[in-house]
Amino acid sequence: MISISTRSLGARFALVALLFSSSVFCLWKSHWLRRRRRLSTLSFASPNPKPNLTAKIFFASQTGTSESLARRLAARLSAHGLAANLVDPRHYEPEDLPKETFVLFVVSSWEDGKPPPNAAFLAQWLAESAADFRVGSLILSSCQFAVFGVGSRSYGSTFNAAARDFARWMKELGAAEMMPLWDGDVDGGEVDREFDLWSEGIMKLMKGEMSLGDVAERDEVDVLEEDVEYDDEEEDVEGAEDDVVDLEDIAGKAPSRKMKAELVNGNGVIKEMVTPIIRNNLEKQGYKIIGSHSGVKICRWTKAQLRGRGGCYKHSFYGIESHRCMEATPSLACANKCVFCWRHHTNPVGKEWRWKMDDPLVIVDAAIDQHTKMIKQMKGVPGVKEQQFLEGLSPRHCALSLVGEPIMYPEINRLIEELHRRHISTFLVTNAQFPDRIKMLKPITQLYVSVDAATKESLKAVDRPLFGDFWERFVDSLKALHDKQQRTVYRLTLVKGWNAEEVDAYANLLGLGEPDFIEIKGVTYCGSTATSKLTMENVPWHSDVKEFSETLAIKSNGLYEVACEHVHSCCVLLAKVDKFKINGQWHTWIDYERFHDLVASGKPFGTEDYMAVTPSWAVYGAEEGGFDPKQFRYKKERRHGPAALKNEKLLGAERAPSTQALVI
Repeated sequence: MISISTRSLGARFALVALLFSSSVFCLWKSHWLRRRRRLSTLSFASPNPKPNLTAKIFFASQTGTSESLARRLAARLSAHGLAANLVDPRHYEPEDLPKETFVLFVVSSWEDGKPPPNAAFLAQWLAESAADFRVGSLILSSCQFAVFGVGSRSYGSTFNAAARDFARWMKELGAAEMMPLWDGDVDGGEVDREFDLWSEGIMKLMKGEMSLGDVAERDEVDVLEEDVEYDDEEEDVEGAEDDVVDLEDIAGKAPSRKMKAELVNGNGVIKEMVTPIIRNNLEKQGYKIIGSHSGVKICRWTKAQLRGRGGCYKHSFYGIESHRCMEATPSLACANKCVFCWRHHTNPVGKEWRWKMDDPLVIVDAAIDQHTKMIKQMKGVPGVKEQQFLEGLSPRHCALSLVGEPIMYPEINRLIEELHRRHISTFLVTNAQFPDRIKMLKPITQLYVSVDAATKESLKAVDRPLFGDFWERFVDSLKALHDKQQRTVYRLTLVKGWNAEEVDAYANLLGLGEPDFIEIKGVTYCGSTATSKLTMENVPWHSDVKEFSETLAIKSNGLYEVACEHVHSCCVLLAKVDKFKINGQWHTWIDYERFHDLVASGKPFGTEDYMAVTPSWAVYGAEEGGFDPKQFRYKKERRHGPAALKNEKLLGAERAPSTQALVI
């Protein structure tokens, strides 16, 4: 009985194994057929490449495989009279990518699906540009590309992940994909064969001899079309998917993340501000999340000044060193959902602190550590100056304006004290909804209040605040500035059609806080989403910002004058005449060492005690337009949609809109 049962069991096992193998084969065959049918029906998204194009062949390689393949392709193209340049991304300036017309990538995946180190900076530039709505989705619209991935299927989901990322980023930036992403599997022994097929298609495309549909017709596919009934095969595959049994269905449905969070909270554990979903969204945008509620991110102006290509408007207005500036926040949460939010509301919202709280010393340590790591990633990047790089490793300024509402953090004063103790100056921005928190703040190098609108109706429309008494809180926040002894600023963001026409109402708000400065900046277009319907029509030109600023200065009855401008940022600064204009010369800059000495003394001090002379190139109306002449003016080509191109004939330094990045 035992032997019979054993034989019977063995026979059943063999039968199951046979059925399983047959199913796998059918699925594999159907996969290839459907892939072939999909490829054969694809067509070009843009005209075929013209003959005599020069191809730039980039290789992302660590062990040499991708580099070897790229060299083989370059030699093959040259042998057929086609121009090709081999490019090591390590030595390439990504800002030049918009100038390229035909780009080929041979990309290996390295650790965790990331690109090899030689292509890390190019990948970072593509990722950040694709995620930055200010760059525009047409920046690579004149570029055609194709990607060949080199990887190992044994790595599962990270197989050719880097190649997929490169293809996705290029398409998101407007480049036309001339051929579908091509996979090469080193474990399957098919890399050379697949690469030759891909190269053949590239060569014919460059000659203009073949369309994408022709390339997809590959005789090398082992399964012939006439041998298959497509409908039956596809129905079998769909049915097979329905038969798959999830382990969770066997053992009971596992709780979702939301359900788990609710269970934890029910047990009395304090909730963390940054959920896994929020963390993932912010990290995709380049944020380094610190602890459970803080973040840091490297600014593009920090990168620019590391390369000697100019500083941000705060460099022009106040003399900060952009390459030594750390952009951070101790609270990713905010009490507003502004229509022009750069983060597209991926950060949390709330009216009070109800989350787990991290120690301020831990936040400062982690912020500096993460910021320094991001600076170190710039080492070896083309154009980075050695002196600026070394200085950048020791931040001297902290812009507490990254995202969210910094003063919501209960230990904000201790955090500020810790920054000042390390001789790091502080620029803190608040959204004017927490007047009591403003009153209790200890000395800040410069304290900002966002004045996003001048009437109750427009403030509700622009900021979309959570508080029902938002207007009262707004007014009280402005009044709270009046008693501050250190530098204070009204920060205005002009949005055409929303608040840019309220100059009289803005003038009426000046007496509430009597700030030292008024920053007026055109809104930055971040793209339209379900949460924001702004378009390029809402973006003012620099001439619009200047006109508004000059009018507001006149309506201040001599209290303020236009002092500085930064044309690139579409930003203008008004300053109090009686404080900052001495013997006809502006003193808007800051003596940072003097500020730290005053803080360390523990004695009361005021704005006039740490001001410095404004250089002539930063003064309003100067020929330089706020661009530091010691820096290198690097012009980059920009492409925008029809709404912007319609005004291209007006484009120039004077007429540049706030989305035009003409100088970096």
